[in-house]
Amino acid sequence: MDTHSVDVVVIGAGQAGLSAGYHLRRTGFAPGTGFVILDADDGPGGAWRHRWPTLTVDRVHGFHDLPAMPFPDAAPDRSAAEVVSGYFAAYEHEFALPVRRPVRVEAVHSLPDGRLEVRTDRETWVARALINATGTWSRPFWPHYPGRSDFRGRQLHTADYRGPDEFAGRRVVVVGAGTSAVQLLGEISAVAAGTTWVSRRPPDFREIEFTSEHGRAAVALVEARVRAGRPPSSVVGVTGLPVTAEVRRLREQGVLDRLPMFDRITPDGVAWDDGRFVPADTILWCTGFRAALDHLAPLRLRGPGGGIVMDGTRVVADDRIHLIGYGPSASTIGANRAGRAAVREIRALLTRDAVLHREASI
Repeated sequence: MDTHSVDVVVIGAGQAGLSAGYHLRRTGFAPGTGFVILDADDGPGGAWRHRWPTLTVDRVHGFHDLPAMPFPDAAPDRSAAEVVSGYFAAYEHEFALPVRRPVRVEAVHSLPDGRLEVRTDRETWVARALINATGTWSRPFWPHYPGRSDFRGRQLHTADYRGPDEFAGRRVVVVGAGTSAVQLLGEISAVAAGTTWVSRRPPDFREIEFTSEHGRAAVALVEARVRAGRPPSSVVGVTGLPVTAEVRRLREQGVLDRLPMFDRITPDGVAWDDGRFVPADTILWCTGFRAALDHLAPLRLRGPGGGIVMDGTRVVADDRIHLIGYGPSASTIGANRAGRAAVREIRALLTRDAVLHREASI
């Protein structure tokens, strides 16, 4: 297996990874020799290329431009996956970003000389610093409930959803209190024999106009968690669910009549300890995602609280490692800012290391 050396390896070519690539190139890192971007997908788009086809541009809760290239005007009924993937492809081409794909990073190790070894399924890279921008889409969260393995119907996660047609005539239980659960309920309820909405906590609908102040407050709450070494909560989870015209329509139709979380799953449905039972053919778990960081396990970055203690984008336990698209930067505008901040700190680190190396050799 070939081994290559660069100053910086970026893992992931979604919004956060492309932003980091732009700032690396802008500040003097040469594409291919100064930095490389490794992406596990077989084409541009990051997690967006996997979104369900019925998620259209007008249903996306905002998308912030990548640095120096405005997001294109697009018909509101176009597939968000198609539009964003095209935008990312154009961005990679415009700024000649050195994206290598499909490359799956398997593990990152620390070498005795202070560099990082990034092992992939195709080759090995050795770098002085690493920007991790792997997001969460590849790690769907499936909560455990008694009887789940006994269910005779179909179970799938938001990550598996491809549209409502496959639910036609089915009795569907949708689990989760987030934006995806509400959107998919709306689609599925139009074709299903019946839908039941359940969640562990009540949905947090908010009849307010979300402003930049609300966004900053939400990001601050998530940032406080990662500074304390706790696993990050989602920024969207902190902001709550906006009451849109579609939400009002679904309320009037009774689609959003939510039940508390069931206690167990039976072969033919879901049940509560109070005797309630709902028959089901399908359970759709809209239960979120976790940060895709397993490849960083050899570095032992996690603390006692189960999370990684962060200072901005920098991992406190290892200043060679920056996480973007993680915690407070897990949004399109947050990812842009995080990319710039990470590159600034990495340049300062590498400059400092170079000075120390020169002084030591005198």
